[in-house]
Amino acid sequence: MPSYVIEHMEADESDGTFPPWVSLEYSQMIKLASKPNNSKVIFSSLSAQSVDNLSQLLQTRGAPKDSFLADSKPVLELMKDAGIPLEKVCLLDPKAVKEIAPEDGQEFDWFLFGGILGDDPPRDRTGELRKLGFPGRHLGPIQMTTDTALGVTKIVVEDKVPLSKIPFVDHPTIKFDEVESVEMPFRYVTDAKGEPILPDGMRELLRDDMDKGFDALDDEE
Repeated sequence: MPSYVIEHMEADESDGTFPPWVSLEYSQMIKLASKPNNSKVIFSSLSAQSVDNLSQLLQTRGAPKDSFLADSKPVLELMKDAGIPLEKVCLLDPKAVKEIAPEDGQEFDWFLFGGILGDDPPRDRTGELRKLGFPGRHLGPIQMTTDTALGVTKIVVEDKVPLSKIPFVDHPTIKFDEVESVEMPFRYVTDAKGEPILPDGMRELLRDDMDKGFDALDDEE
């Protein structure tokens, strides 16, 4: 089975911990990759302090120890350690010419993502990996969060479902009640009810952030 590599590109908190939304999306990646084939997720280029913090966090959220690797080494060093040549690592790159396809599951051993977790507007931080010469594939024209991108890649290369057959929703509105809602600026896979698949706890975090924003406005008045 392939492995999915997240080259961490987010700044840590001063104590080496992760913002709540980062931990939710990283946990979601392991959940998506583990079913049904127990594929591994590798988190590379972490700070030395955050390696232990992330490992503990993911295990607290129920991730088995053998379902992921958290490491401070960059992806090129990990490839050397594992004996994986450059041509067997596919960079998921919005600027790639070719679309991801089921046969890529046989062509590549690792699928590499820049751990940018869905910038809005998108920044081309994947370019830092592109310049290293990895072969690339794209996931379509619309920006996804990194956990969604990993899940989509897994559906295509492991489940053998072409990208065109995956149910998506673009820029969905997440409703909290009859009054409050937020529009998400990304593409998501949908569930059987047509709802966007979000990490466990993300809806609550979004609402909490919205409430904090309202409280800040009240304080200014």
